[in-house]
Amino acid sequence: MLELLPPLNDHNLPWMDTIHPIVVHFVIAMALISFVFDLIGVVGRRPALFEASFWNLLFATGAIFVAIIFGQVEAGLASPYGAARNILDIHTTIGWSLAGVLSLLTGWRYVLRSRDPEALPLAFLAAGALVSALIVVQVVLGDQLIWTYGLHTVKVVAATREGLI
Repeated sequence: MLELLPPLNDHNLPWMDTIHPIVVHFVIAMALISFVFDLIGVVGRRPALFEASFWNLLFATGAIFVAIIFGQVEAGLASPYGAARNILDIHTTIGWSLAGVLSLLTGWRYVLRSRDPEALPLAFLAAGALVSALIVVQVVLGDQLIWTYGLHTVKVVAATREGLI
């Protein structure tokens, strides 16, 4: 079965470079801007921003599942070492948790939008703030995997292949 897969490149991937970070940056941007639009909409009494916030949240929720699929494949090919294993496990767990939480938040937002598209309860803003904080933690963990441990970088992959790591 493995012979059907394309050969792995210098990044230890069957495709040119990591796709997970590309997709996940859309999730990060859309989810965080959704919260910012909600905050400005409530504080500045600008309910027109709620529509943009809803659509950003909806697309972030869809995109996170694409990011997770590529993240799982790329994590499986990463050969994490040392503390990177623990960080990757936590990063994976939080990623799946965020997918569930974003799905629930989007469903809640849909119900709120259906009832009154020009109002947003403070409890939803608080949930958005917590999700935003969780996203920041997730970004820090992902940055550590790349910038500290060099997963899928050419030098780390080469060192792993040579048995140095």
